[in-house]
Parts: sequence; C-alpha cells; structure tokens
Amino acid sequence: MDGVRDNSLRLKPGCLCGGVDIHCHVVPSRFPETPGPGPLKGWPSMVASGECHATVVIDDKPYRTVNDACWVAERRLEEMDKTGIRIQALSPMPELFGYWIRAGAANDLVRHVNDSIAALVAEGEGRFVGLGGVALQDIDLAIEELRRVVLDLGFAGVEIGSNINGVPVGDPRLDPFFEEAEKLGAAIFVHAVRPAGMDRLVGPAPLQQVLGYPTDVGLAAASVITSGLLLKFPRLRIAFSHGGGTFASLLPRLQQGYFAFPALRESMAESPIVQARRIYVDSLVFDVETLRRAVSVFGEDRVMIGTDYPFNFRDADPVASIQSAFADEALRDRLIFRNALDFLGLDKVFSNERLSRDEFAQRRAVNS
Repeated sequence: MDGVRDNSLRLKPGCLCGGVDIHCHVVPSRFPETPGPGPLKGWPSMVASGECHATVVIDDKPYRTVNDACWVAERRLEEMDKTGIRIQALSPMPELFGYWIRAGAANDLVRHVNDSIAALVAEGEGRFVGLGGVALQDIDLAIEELRRVVLDLGFAGVEIGSNINGVPVGDPRLDPFFEEAEKLGAAIFVHAVRPAGMDRLVGPAPLQQVLGYPTDVGLAAASVITSGLLLKFPRLRIAFSHGGGTFASLLPRLQQGYFAFPALRESMAESPIVQARRIYVDSLVFDVETLRRAVSVFGEDRVMIGTDYPFNFRDADPVASIQSAFADEALRDRLIFRNALDFLGLDKVFSNERLSRDEFAQRRAVNS
C-alpha cells in the first residue's frame, strides 16, 4: 500500500462528538484453519450457536459464546447510538493475542484478527478506529505487524496484554517494541490477559475477569512506573484497562516506599505519583467514587470511556456513568471524548493526503 487509510473522523458539520469508547472488542466471524499439520494448542475456532451467536472453541473446549455484534458493523452502530457513543476503538478479544502459541502461527492469527478489524473500520461510516494485536512473544514479528497496522491499515495503535507469558509490560526486553510505537505515534492499550494469582481465588471461573483482571492490570501499570518506561519514551501514549486496575490503591504505598527505601529512589528518576500522571486509564470501574479517585490520581486529562463492549460484563451506559460522577461540563467533555481523541491521536491523523510509509511515520511522530 503506497499510502495510508483515511482514518479521520467524518462528523456532521456543527456536530461536536458523542462518547469515544477506547475499550471494546472484536471477534472475527471465522478463524483460519490451524497452520501446519495436526492440532495446535491454543488455536481458536468458531461454532455457530444460533442465528446471531457463535461459540469460540479453544483446545476442544467452549471458551466464550459471543453475539454477532462482535463482527457486524450495523449491530454495533445501532447500540452505539442508543448509548451516546460516537466512536469505538476496536481491539481483539484478549484470548486472541496468542502469546502462548508458537510465534509464527500466532502472527498469522493476529494478522487475521487485524484484517477483520480493518474490514469493520471500513464498514463503520467513520465511527470505528482500529487497535490491533501483535505477537509480542517475538519482538521482531510484533514490530513488523505494528508497522503494518499503523502504516498500511491506518490503525491508531495496538492492544497488548498485561503480561506476555508472565513477562511484565515494563520489562526492558520489550523496550524495542515501545520505541517503535513511540516513533510511529501509535497508542498502546493494555488489557488484562491470563492473570497471575488465579490459584489464590476461591470460586467459579468468572472470578478471573472480576478479580484477576484488575489485579494483573494494576501490576502491569506498576511495572511501567518502576521501570521508568515513560521516562525512556516520553511521547509514548499508553493506557490501562479497568481503570488501571488496583494501581490507584497501590500508588500511595509505592510513593511512600520511594521515600522510605533508597534503592527505590535510586531506581526511579521520577517519583511514582508524578509518573502516574503520564499514563491513561479507562473508566470501567463500576463505581462513582472509584471513578472520581481515578481522575484524582491520574489527572483530568487521562481518564477515558471504556465499556468492554459487546460482552455482558460491561458498562452499558458509560456516558451516564461519567455524568453522574461529575457536574463540571468541561470535565465531562474531557472524560467523554476529548481525552480519548488525544490518546488515539485522532486529532493528528492526516486526512485526504496520500503519504508514503516513511513520510507518514515521520509526520505522525513529530506531531505525537
């Protein structure tokens, strides 16, 4: 592709914008056959479950039954209109990251998912933006796919897991990937996946989403702070799902430890509480006081709508959630759409121009 997909917002004249949802997922209507001979552990397939539903099957076990809003643009647009959402940033269902599959096959999987997202974006009347997946167990393949989705498909960035087969997001081994993301001006959305500590939970499987996810996201955000990731790459835009998980509660303890332990001060060039205001989080916390706390911790310009659409465990009325928590109209506007536009770089995407890959990368980096 010699240029870049026009990813600009095509809003009606005089219309500002409804909500921008940075946390909503896609599942393709089908998956390709397993690459190579024989079965491949972790490879997904789809089995129809009625007229509008299908079940994702992994290793011969039902993983999740989903409805066709996962792959039908019209269904999504209808529900967005009902809830005041103008733009959705579409990202893979986390189990489709494929970090646990051999790297080459995982790359094939995420490319298929990313192409499915691109097809939805093309059908979405300017109301969808892509956040693709990458096979981060192989940095070189991940960087190659990052470049493809940003430069060829016109995505705003990518979604990554809170850990990559146990490797935390802040681990220096991932620095080359984040360096490239910064150069491209690509947004990074961190979503919980296969969280640690499941052996400590007592109860049924959904506790992974309910309790395991925010715990793992909190540790992922902490790893970004303690590693100084955003000091190394100050223009990198990175957001964390589920309100940053437990991190807002961990931050005061981390800040106190920074002053109490010389080793922490020596390892961090900037205090945790200051670094925390460099990251973004979504609003998916299900509680007014917790949402207010997120704004207090991360800043009025760092919290954005996140719903987990179209899954059942989601915020079904996200604009109302923000309106019930805050009376100030300017703050509401920031939380409902302005912060997300900044995070996604939508105000800096070049529309109506045909640029080479290098020209696009240079101009987007300069303006990020």
